[in-house]
This record gives sequence, structure tokens and C-alpha cells, in this order.
Amino acid sequence: MVALLVATSSDPASVNPANALLAMPGWQPGPHFQDDMKSFVNEGVRVLLHAKSIVEEDDLDRRWEEVTGEVVNEVIFFSKHTAVSNKPALTVHPIGVPHLREGDVPPQGGRPGWAALPNPRMGPWLRLLKNIAQAHNLVPEFEITLEATHHGPLTNKPTMFLEIGSTEDYWKRQDAAQVMAQLVWEGLGLGGGTDVGNWSREKDNKKILLGIGGGHYAPRHMDVVLKDNVWVGHLLSGYSVPMEDPKQSKGEKDVEIGGTWRESIKAAYEATKSAFPGGEILAHLDNKSFKGWQRNAITGFLAEQNIKIGKPNNFF
Repeated sequence: MVALLVATSSDPASVNPANALLAMPGWQPGPHFQDDMKSFVNEGVRVLLHAKSIVEEDDLDRRWEEVTGEVVNEVIFFSKHTAVSNKPALTVHPIGVPHLREGDVPPQGGRPGWAALPNPRMGPWLRLLKNIAQAHNLVPEFEITLEATHHGPLTNKPTMFLEIGSTEDYWKRQDAAQVMAQLVWEGLGLGGGTDVGNWSREKDNKKILLGIGGGHYAPRHMDVVLKDNVWVGHLLSGYSVPMEDPKQSKGEKDVEIGGTWRESIKAAYEATKSAFPGGEILAHLDNKSFKGWQRNAITGFLAEQNIKIGKPNNFF
């Protein structure tokens, strides 16, 4: 079983952390995968470098298995982060576009209605990232944050993105690249320590947060995930739970609430459940981000699907 770490030379926020990681001890050239890619190996980790957009190469995990015969158990991507605010940030997030309808063209890869298996390491690594960034004096300059589920590429194994944001000046920052490389080095146990966030070793807390609602940086979900020993799966911001107003305020009754919110929640739940075998998935709602009719519809649907709702103190 190997971890596949993917980076692209077209993005400094992707290739710089990869190069910083490859400068650490133990790396050797890896097997030939395809002519336009290089690979490197170190214990149970494989780094794969290509030159395309990070979201364009689908099914790299499946294709790696077919070519090398090695079984991939997780996928990690280095990438840049963009934001209107232009604020510096180091982010962690799951991927998928479960809110899109069949026939929609995903703007940044993936497949409509699809949610990747979220990498169980995300919660523990977010906390580790914060500690490493603080030790490198990047905090408070850089915000350390989760992002909601968004974009591709298609993957088949538990996946997460590690990103540096939010402008070219920050994408090129070598200190930020070093922090991201250190996160992977320590997080995967390459330095001889125990890897961080290994769900298969979890014996005590089997509860996983499925975030629903709120903004892209999920502040109310973040408040919970930053606590020790909290696991996190998909995070669906408000834009990933699209709901069409039933016009109940105009006196209409029994009007169907349109949109792909049901499909989005169900896809995110099923993917999270698959990524955390034996775990208890609890939906954590950002209630203040919903109108009353939206909140009622979502809680009713969760009850229909036998998905439990968790308050913050239910996760500890």
C-alpha cells in the first residue's frame, strides 16, 4: 500500500513543496509511469510530477496501480489557492462537485454529482499544519484553514488537497513550501516517527464531522475540527447545497424545494462513510447560514436518510 503525492511543474505552489519534500533524505527515482511524468519513491510514498493543470489528470491512482502493480491507499495533491481577498493562507480540503447536475461542465475538473472519498488525515493534518506553521513563524501572517469540498480531478481513493494561497507572491514563498513539505514528511511518518491521522489505528473516537452549510472556509465547522481528536469528512458550503425557494412566504403550500441539495448531501455522506469504515458520521450544520425553510428541509432530509445531526460537543 502506497500514498501517491501529486504535483505539477506549472504551479509554483505545487512544485515548490514537492521539491522541498524531495530534498529530504531517502528519495530515489521511481518506476516509469508515462513519458511526460517523473516519479520518486521513499518508503511507502510515491511522488508524481507532471506539467499539466493539477485538476486535469483524472484517475492517477487507478492508472498508477495498473502500471506499477502497487496498491494506492490515499492521494494527496499540492496546489495553489486563489481568493478574492488575496490573503495568504495554507489550506486543506476534500474534493468533488456533488452539487452539479448531469450535463453540467465542471469548471475545475471532476464529474457532476461526484464526491471523492475524503482523506481521513484532513482533521489531524490541519492541526499539525497549524503547529508547524506557528513553529516557522508563518502565523498570523498566513491563515491556516479548511476549505469546503470543490473541484477535481477524479480519484478513486481517499484524497485531499494541500494548498498555498492566495497570490503569486505567496505561491512562490519558499517558507510556505517548506511548511507544506514538513507537513507531509511528518504526517506520513517519513522521518521515522508514527504517521499522523491513520484512521485504521483509531480505537476511541469514531465520530466524523460532515459539514453542511456556511461559507467556503467553513468557520463554524473549523471551530470543531481544530479541537484535538476530531475527524472530518466532506464540507458542503452553502453554494454546494443549492436550494430553490419554494415561495412559501407567498402562501403556497406543499411546494417542492428544487435544486441538487439532496443529491449533494447524499453523495458527500456516502463518500465520507466509505472513507471511514466503522465510523459514525454526524452532520454538523451551520444553522445561521440557512433560512428557516432551508434548515427545516435539510434536517427533514437527514432524518429520512438516517443521518444523525451532531452538536459541537458531540464530536469529542
